[in-house]
Amino acid sequence: MTRVWEWNRPVTVREVLEDLQKERSIAYTTVMTVLDNLHQKGWVRREAEGRAYRYEAVSTRAAYAAALMNEAWSASDNPAAALVAFFGMMSPEQRQALRDAVRMVEVGEPADGAEHQAQQVQEAAPTEEDRAQAAPRTAGEAGPAEGDEPGANATGKGR
Repeated sequence: MTRVWEWNRPVTVREVLEDLQKERSIAYTTVMTVLDNLHQKGWVRREAEGRAYRYEAVSTRAAYAAALMNEAWSASDNPAAALVAFFGMMSPEQRQALRDAVRMVEVGEPADGAEHQAQQVQEAAPTEEDRAQAAPRTAGEAGPAEGDEPGANATGKGR
């Protein structure tokens, strides 16, 4: 999913393969299988182009991150304490981005206005590759079954 999100456009198996091969040796069939699995789970949509498919993310990485944060916060038995602990982990830049985002929501600015701030937070925040592999679970969106991770192989481990 990381590669599909990074390209931010429909991609072919060959394009993803060539991008991944810059870092490691990987088989075409492996990339094809992973993209097919992501399609079957509802994480990407695909459209035929000649004898190949072009794959496109169903939702954005930002939407996924927001859904993860909402899920974690909702699962807490003490949401206020969870937020305080979370805010305590943030860098000054992340806290400023949070203040900016709250201000945008309060004045009713569209979420698109926060995209640059969200990108800065994402770049500043430490990331975990496994978390970056999932999609949002919002109403009306097709998505994976609970517990599924995009990019997971037969052993259940991510790429």
